[in-house]
Amino acid sequence: MNDPQTPSDAFRGTAQIFTRLLEARTGQTLSESRAWRMETALRPVLRAHDLRDVQELATKILSRRSPALEDAVIDALLNNESSFFRDLQIFDMIHRHVLPRIREERQDRTLRIWSAGCSTGQEAYSLAIRLRNEAARWEGWRIEILATDISTAAITQARAGLFSQIDVQRGLGVGDLIKWFEPQGDDWRASDELRRMIDFRQDNLFDAKAPSGAYDLLLCRNVLLYFSPERRRAVLSLLANHSHDRSVLLLGAGETVIGQGDMFVPHGDYRGAYAPKSGSLDRSDGLALRFG
Repeated sequence: MNDPQTPSDAFRGTAQIFTRLLEARTGQTLSESRAWRMETALRPVLRAHDLRDVQELATKILSRRSPALEDAVIDALLNNESSFFRDLQIFDMIHRHVLPRIREERQDRTLRIWSAGCSTGQEAYSLAIRLRNEAARWEGWRIEILATDISTAAITQARAGLFSQIDVQRGLGVGDLIKWFEPQGDDWRASDELRRMIDFRQDNLFDAKAPSGAYDLLLCRNVLLYFSPERRRAVLSLLANHSHDRSVLLLGAGETVIGQGDMFVPHGDYRGAYAPKSGSLDRSDGLALRFG
């Protein structure tokens, strides 16, 4: 009996086509040993486009005649895993320490947050919920939350704010669900108030157009692990270009800036967070704005 996690013989020869497409379009790399996952992920694409098998799909991709089909393949292969308040200790640190310090020190009463690689939006909505639950403390502040992802399908869902029952059960408390979401059939939709707080944009970290200026809090969690070392350094350089001297960067639990250039260093006050390296932001591009 064949191992169910072993790619079929028919798929082995075409896996590289999809791997190269994914890397060229997103910078993400996938090992061929994970081809069995790719084959499973591509089955909905085959059905949606009335294709017999992955070989026919690969042939169409190579013809470069269907950008929509390429987009569908990319969306199918991207890992859009997300959940509300993922790694709760991180959100507790943001809530109890990072945001209060920004509120104390930011003289222009502007809070700017960038959620890079936001997937279907749960991270950005989690931040918005925490901020709205303390609305009185932020009265008179201008709050900007930018959330970007390369996946068109993920951003479309994030903008709609529509989540399944399973989605909302993963990390979202009952109180917040009732307060900030409305039932819609079997699903739940984020309130207009929450959705207005977040600017969801489809964007590529290697050709970024959405971010502007500097952000107080940057989250790029569970994104770098899919990139080569060279591309990780490129993303960290982009994040540094949109930081100021008091910015806080948060990465995923298995990610680090160590060995990835000298733009960021471990933060002196927040465990697991990073700060721009002193002197690394004095650039002439005008993006690395001073704090306050």
